[in-house]
Amino acid sequence: MRLVRIIPHEKYKIQIFQFSGEYILKIELGQFEQTYRVKETAVEGVEGVQKLLKQELLIGALHRFIEMRSDWANAFKVKNTL
Repeated sequence: MRLVRIIPHEKYKIQIFQFSGEYILKIELGQFEQTYRVKETAVEGVEGVQKLLKQELLIGALHRFIEMRSDWANAFKVKNTL
């Protein structure tokens, strides 16, 4: 897997990788990460992947990060009651 672009952002660590005919968009926040895969043939290069980073996608990612954090915290609550 080869890192092809780092996209600066105030809240997230955003990276685009290239691997086996796909671009992999990785968005990280703290200890959590989300990945999105797209075939190289479905977009026009790295710039095409970057164009997918609309505000709606990033807002949705934030909501999922909040859910992930909640799920993780609940998992530890259950662990501590067993």
